[in-house]
Amino acid sequence: MSSRPEPDTPVKRRRGRRSGGVDTRAGLLDAARAEFAERGFDGATVRRIAERAGVDPAMVNHWFGTKEKLFTASMDMPLDPLAIRAEVLAGGPDGVGERVVRGFLTVWDAAAGGGAMAALLRSVTTHDFAARMLREFVTRVILRPVADRVAPDRHAERGALVASQLIGIGMMRYVVRLEPMASASREELVTAIAPTVQRYLTGNLGSTKPDS
Repeated sequence: MSSRPEPDTPVKRRRGRRSGGVDTRAGLLDAARAEFAERGFDGATVRRIAERAGVDPAMVNHWFGTKEKLFTASMDMPLDPLAIRAEVLAGGPDGVGERVVRGFLTVWDAAAGGGAMAALLRSVTTHDFAARMLREFVTRVILRPVADRVAPDRHAERGALVASQLIGIGMMRYVVRLEPMASASREELVTAIAPTVQRYLTGNLGSTKPDS
């Protein structure tokens, strides 16, 4: 078996199916998982993913449309991140915490009690790949663009704080199944958690400087 090309080595591109009958879409997903795990969402590019898969970059657009959709497909996430962000941002800063929490719970509940996300959560403590993919998905693909739009400052910090809440909800509700969170209704959790998420995104976080 030939070794994988070095990162900057050009790879001959092919359209449609790759040699050996390997489906182009499956090859792109494999290449995307490797690139996203190694370089993160921002560092991975459509060109590099296509080169790694041995196909033309146009195949990414053909099969997935955008890098974000390729990312969610590589994680087996049955959702559209662009649609989620549009819904979360529809009302501006007011009520954004409520929309974030309800949006995540709606997606996770619809996916058979967490589905692929629950499986990913189970893996994060023992697999670096899973941890990075989850981190990139929640922070870079979903929350950072939201924070950039609604937060007054410290966008990365605010996004990370919200991620801590959402990942915590996912872990406790779908993996650990901690009661009463596991059996609580979606609206009960939205009422309890949304104010904290709202403050993380739009409120006063206090000073980051140590006390004098």
